[in-house]
Amino acid sequence: MKKIVGSLPFKLVLGVVIGILVGQVANEGVMNVVVTIKYILNQVINFCVPLIIIGFIAPSITKLGNNASKMLGVALVLAYVSSLGAALFSMAAGYGLIPHLSIDANVEGLKELPKIVFQLDIPQIMPVMSALVFSVLIGLAATWTKAKTITTVLEEFQKIVLDIVTKIVIPILPIFIGFTFCALSYEGTITKQLPVFIQVVLIVMIGHFIWMALLYVLAGIYSGENPWTVVKNYGPAYITAVGTMSSAATLAVALRCAKKSESLRDDMVDFGVPLFANIHLCGSVLTEVFFVMTVSKILYGNIPSFGTMLLFCVLLGVFAIGAPGVPGGTVMASLGLITGVLGFDETGTALMLTIFALQDSFGTACNVTGDGALTLMLTGYAKKHHVEKQTISVDL
Repeated sequence: MKKIVGSLPFKLVLGVVIGILVGQVANEGVMNVVVTIKYILNQVINFCVPLIIIGFIAPSITKLGNNASKMLGVALVLAYVSSLGAALFSMAAGYGLIPHLSIDANVEGLKELPKIVFQLDIPQIMPVMSALVFSVLIGLAATWTKAKTITTVLEEFQKIVLDIVTKIVIPILPIFIGFTFCALSYEGTITKQLPVFIQVVLIVMIGHFIWMALLYVLAGIYSGENPWTVVKNYGPAYITAVGTMSSAATLAVALRCAKKSESLRDDMVDFGVPLFANIHLCGSVLTEVFFVMTVSKILYGNIPSFGTMLLFCVLLGVFAIGAPGVPGGTVMASLGLITGVLGFDETGTALMLTIFALQDSFGTACNVTGDGALTLMLTGYAKKHHVEKQTISVDL
């Protein structure tokens, strides 16, 4: 019993439940404290994200040696194919289901959260995408030049980041998630928007689970490993993603979950999980495609043509690779596509952003859990192409 109570999944679920209950009875004074602490904790977590990316991806690339460029290319292809496949799957579902739905788009009437009492800004040392590009470039360059000193420094830095993750990031996550759900409960997102939330999001969530199941089945077939050994450990990461609404903020927990699987190579986990957290957004893509079709039907009376949606899906897969793994990152990165390819006006864009925000947490959870399947594929690729396994001495 003590082991269950002290486990991360239990703490995360407890944070969600307490947050919702407190949000229902809290007054403005309590919420002043909640939004302030939530903001500060979010700043701490976001500050650590670039450190985690650099600390895992760069040294992992140096450990891959001459195979680094090849593995990076394979990872990019896997991420794009998964996102494009999810988009096409969602498009097919949209054409089949949306004409038969009766959706109320009214999401007004929310209570306004009080302002932050004390705003402590902790800027990241660099943006998430800059950290990702820096990690890839420094890792590849160190491999090409055989820079032993930099390689050693990166390995030491990885150990430092591991301690930051285990002693700071993971312990504060349940608190942050509790405050997040408290704010959602207070403003009314969980109650007043429940009808529209259930009608649209339930369909999308079913799509998420279907796509995740497909990814893991394919990963299991390709790698020759049992995908259940990976999936069964991803519960804490899924719950964390629901609470943080950010692949990047969930990175620490996702790494811990992936490392528990005996089917995943540690070197592939250290390389793949942080990378996929920023370039693999299958759940968000699946959601966005279904939602733009829904919004188009609501506001403009029709669903975009097949050719238009196909172009949107192909381009969205590219934009998803460059989208930041933060709340709403995918839809924000693709606003140009929504207005340019689909022709949405300001009203359509606003409604799209609102509805997307309602389910962002579940799309993120699909992204994060799907990363485990792609990492299993990377493990299978490394095994089939005899990529030498690199020993990782420190575990999460």
